[in-house]
Amino acid sequence: NYCQIATALRPKKGKSTRKEAQYFSDAKKVRTVGGKGGDGCVSFLQLWCNERAGPDGGDGGNGGHIIFQASNDVRNFNHVSSVLRAPEGGIGSAKDCHGKNAKHLVIKVPIGTIVRNTKGLIVADLGHADLMFVAARGGAGGKGNRFFTSDKETSPKVCEYGPPGEDCSYTLELRSMAEVGLIGFPNAGKSTLLNALTRAKPKVAPYAFTTLRPHLGTVQYDDYVQLTIADLPGLIPEAHRNKGLGIQFLKHAERCTLLLFVLDASAPEPWRQYEQLMHELEQFGGRLASRPQLVVANKMDMSASAANYEQLLKELNQCNILGISAKMGQNLAQLLTNIRAVYERHKAKEQLEH
Repeated sequence: NYCQIATALRPKKGKSTRKEAQYFSDAKKVRTVGGKGGDGCVSFLQLWCNERAGPDGGDGGNGGHIIFQASNDVRNFNHVSSVLRAPEGGIGSAKDCHGKNAKHLVIKVPIGTIVRNTKGLIVADLGHADLMFVAARGGAGGKGNRFFTSDKETSPKVCEYGPPGEDCSYTLELRSMAEVGLIGFPNAGKSTLLNALTRAKPKVAPYAFTTLRPHLGTVQYDDYVQLTIADLPGLIPEAHRNKGLGIQFLKHAERCTLLLFVLDASAPEPWRQYEQLMHELEQFGGRLASRPQLVVANKMDMSASAANYEQLLKELNQCNILGISAKMGQNLAQLLTNIRAVYERHKAKEQLEH
C-alpha cells in the first residue's frame, strides 16, 4: 500500500531558542478602510503672453482598495492587522497635472479563508490560490476646476474634495485549520505529544488549561507530503455549553480533518474520557462526531497504565488503540504511520464522493 511506504522524516532543523510561543490565529476580526480620494485643484494658468490663459486645475488621484488574496505563502492570520487602511490618492495640481492613483493594499490570506460581514453572512470564500476579494473600495479622485469649465462658466473657482473610502468590518475564518487535531482532557499530554512529533514549542506544565490558544506543528513524510497537527485547548464536561474554553475549542476542532483522541492511560477508567469527549462532540452538533478519528493511550510509561490499557481495549471494543508515551518517545513512529494511513483513506473516500 502506498501510504504504508511513506514514512515520517525526522526534522533536520534544530528547535528554535526563542522563548515565546508562536500562536496560531484561525479567526480574526478586521476593520478595512479604503483610501481617501485626492482633492481637486483650483488653479489658473498665467503665461507671459496671456495672464488669463484659463483654469488648469488637475483632478485628484483615486484612493487604494483593500484586497484579500488567497495564497500558499501564509498559513494563518498572525500577520493581519486589526485595522487595515489603504493609502490616499494624490492631490491635483496646476498645469492640468492629475494626482497619483494610490496603490491597492493586497493582504495575503491562507487558501480556504471565509470572509463574513457584520451580520455573519459569508460574502467571500477564497478556496483557490490567487482568488481575490475587494473588502473596501477607495474613494474616487475629486475633479479640479478645469473639469467644470463650460461655455457659460469659463473660469470656475470650484473643485471637488476627494471622498473617503469605504469603511467595512469583517470576520476572517479558516475553513481548514489543520489535518490533525489533538483532542483530550486537560493534562492528557497533548502539548507534550506535539512537542515530540514536530518543531512546535507549546507550553508544557502540570496544570489544567496550559494551552489557551491552538499551536501548530508540521510533520513531513518521505514522499514530500506535509501534514499539519494542531494542539487544541483541553476539553471538559459540558463544553458544548461553553464551559471552560468550550465553544471556542469546538470551533477549532471543527476545522480539523482528522481528530486524534489523546487519553490519559494512567488515570482511573480512561475509557470514560473517550465517552465524555464523544458526548461533547455529539452535543455540539454538525458533522464533528462523524469525522475520521484515531485513539491513542498516552503516558504508557506510568505504572498503572498497563492494566488500564488492557481494560481500555475491552471497554471501547477497539483493537486499533495505540499505546504511546509522548514523554519517552514510545510508539511515535507507528503513530505517524497510522495518522498517514487514516488521512489517505479519508482523502480517497472524499474523491469517490465527488
